[in-house]
Amino acid sequence: MLNLSRMNRFWRVPVVNFWRQNLQRSPLTEVEDSSSLRMLVLALVILGIGATDIAAETSFSFWALPLSVLGAAWSYYRRRDANVAVQFCIAIGMLVALGAFFGRLVGELNDTRLGLAELLIQLQVLHSFDTPRRKNLGYSIVIGLILLGVAATLSQTLAFAPVLLLFLAIALPTLVLDYRSRLGLQPLKTQKEKFNPKNSSTLNFKFLTLTFLLIVCLGLAIFAVLPRFPGYQLRNFPVSSTIQVKSNFTGRSIINPGYVRQGKGDNQGSGSGGTGQNKTGQPGKVDNNFYYGFNSQINQNLRGEMKPKVVMRVRSQAEGFWRVLGFDRYTGKGWEVSRNEDVTTIKRSPWSYQIFLNPPLTTAKTQEIVQTYTVVADLPNLIPAMAYPKEIYFPTPMVAVDKEDGLRSPVELSEGLTYTVISEVPYRDRTKLGQASTNYPRQIKKYYLQIPPEIAEKVRQRTEEILANYSQEGVTKSSKSLDSAYEKALYLAQYLKQRYSLPQNPLDLPYLGEKDDLVEAFLFKYKGGYPDHFSTVLTVMLRSIGIPARLVAGFNSGEFNPFTGLYVVRNTDAYAMTEVYFPKYGWFAFDPIPNHPLIPPSIEDTQTFSVLRQLWHWVAGWLPSPVTGLLNNVFETIFRWVIRAIAWFLALFSQGWFGILTGLILATTAAFFGWLGWGQWREWRNRRWLKKLPAMESLYQQMLQWTTQKGLGKHPAQTPLEYARGSYQHHPPATAEVIDEISQAYVGWRYGGHPPNLKRLRQRWQGIKKAGKANK
Repeated sequence: MLNLSRMNRFWRVPVVNFWRQNLQRSPLTEVEDSSSLRMLVLALVILGIGATDIAAETSFSFWALPLSVLGAAWSYYRRRDANVAVQFCIAIGMLVALGAFFGRLVGELNDTRLGLAELLIQLQVLHSFDTPRRKNLGYSIVIGLILLGVAATLSQTLAFAPVLLLFLAIALPTLVLDYRSRLGLQPLKTQKEKFNPKNSSTLNFKFLTLTFLLIVCLGLAIFAVLPRFPGYQLRNFPVSSTIQVKSNFTGRSIINPGYVRQGKGDNQGSGSGGTGQNKTGQPGKVDNNFYYGFNSQINQNLRGEMKPKVVMRVRSQAEGFWRVLGFDRYTGKGWEVSRNEDVTTIKRSPWSYQIFLNPPLTTAKTQEIVQTYTVVADLPNLIPAMAYPKEIYFPTPMVAVDKEDGLRSPVELSEGLTYTVISEVPYRDRTKLGQASTNYPRQIKKYYLQIPPEIAEKVRQRTEEILANYSQEGVTKSSKSLDSAYEKALYLAQYLKQRYSLPQNPLDLPYLGEKDDLVEAFLFKYKGGYPDHFSTVLTVMLRSIGIPARLVAGFNSGEFNPFTGLYVVRNTDAYAMTEVYFPKYGWFAFDPIPNHPLIPPSIEDTQTFSVLRQLWHWVAGWLPSPVTGLLNNVFETIFRWVIRAIAWFLALFSQGWFGILTGLILATTAAFFGWLGWGQWREWRNRRWLKKLPAMESLYQQMLQWTTQKGLGKHPAQTPLEYARGSYQHHPPATAEVIDEISQAYVGWRYGGHPPNLKRLRQRWQGIKKAGKANK
């Protein structure tokens, strides 16, 4: 009796009594009976888990989705019960999941996104067995949204986009039902007719559809204009999990899957796989999947072409050339790394993925560029990176650096591997590089002026002959004279682009004989060759006149995807360029390959609104040129009116009513006259500039301005003759003929000294302009 009396007094304690009453009635007062809301919340959770699987290429859905459905069904049928035993089991399961997460965290310190996503999925599956109340469903909605956000950071393809749109489409009615549940309103019915605001018990799909479209349009607009600043606020970059290296890594061997026979490779390219005999330079065929140039020795006496496939996705602050390795010794039919045994290995700390490198010294102004690479298809153990890397975040305990500034990994770059590189890329100052000294260090002259003696004199004479005829060649010429190594390299690269050609069929070019030399055959026999042959010839020509140069192989920047922000790189983007050494400034690349820009992508281009620019270029590529020109004018007008609207809005809040009216009038008037004055000033400057030019130059520049206004301007990498030939594809025949005639006359006048028939050219040009006005 005494114990019973004490127990009764305990239950009468206010706090205990309050807890006991709430324990009894809370399941009855807060139970969510709406099966529609529960199904929509479950759909959001399923989409969040599926999006994570799609983005990270995981398989959580195989076990998480069935258990989530089972848990949702259990919670619905047991929603009015206390389920105390189940809640204890859920709590234990959550503690186990948390412990497993901390265990995984030790091996994934540098990128915990996937580990956090797995923890959330496990917690959500456990939580799904205890969702009787509306607020529990709200937790599930938040978890689904977080999983979608994690998937967005992991996604590298557009496969995530349909999931995002579907999530938004389901989230809108879910939020409506959740809001009505919070207000205690009756469950909604569905109605497909026109929206009726008086009927508060209907769920109008037309209204939800319009809201969905509005949100998507606004989201795309914000995404397009969102600035892309060239900097990272956090120094925590994506890197794959640690890869254990068992063997003693020296960095001397290069593992290229394209040079492996029956699972055994000698790393010298003597294996098959369609590569021929790389070491001896004998005839052979290129591998269908792997670029032949990623090896310590390359044979340029190979024929054929690769089948395109995606090999990497790169997120970079600037567009660039993803450099792989360089070659210093020319063999007559290819190249080799003469100091392949002289490699430096650099270890990282066991507590960090960061490896500090020693970039070559340069006095040029530099900019830090961060790049993150994700390997999509197997690649050699050569690590692509922009020039002058200073830090690398890599999953192996060490990397190696060769004498040609190439990075090497202890293992092949397998599918799914992710790493990050920070490069200190120098600006390309043409004036300073043109003034660079020609007093080269002994080590530079020892390795980068080598030429086979059999062709040295012949190539030197041909190179000097080309430079001597500089003023008479029909190629693009700058106003600078050829008195510096930089200008000579520019001119020779442009000369090769203009005067030598690529074979129309990859198999048309004959194989080189045993005694043939590639450069000699290119210059004097075939008058052209494969793309990499152009770079080899330029490198050897520069060496023949005492300018240190080397061949460098890597990947072009690839195709930029404005929706993912990634550069999609394929195996066919691999090629070789020429790098030239300038004392105190370092190595700078030149591209002599036809249809390539003479200078590789540069960091001088602003990147703040690069997504908007790239998105517009991508859209414009699908549109006819006249439509592109029209849209350019429309966007320009819209932008001008947006600026005016902003000025009006700011003036609106400056003072009282009188100030608002005065500010509005002044802002509008100033904006109008400012725009008008700017346009007149630009037109006046343009007319003044044209008057100062020679007559032929003025006519040529007027033609370029007119075509630019039509949306078909001349690319900086094109020569006048290349542009004239391309005009037949975009302009009417009569217009293209006039463009061609003016371009031919301009080239003959500027480079050959031939006087043009200005009277005839002006008459024809005026006729084209009048015809254009009549068509308007």
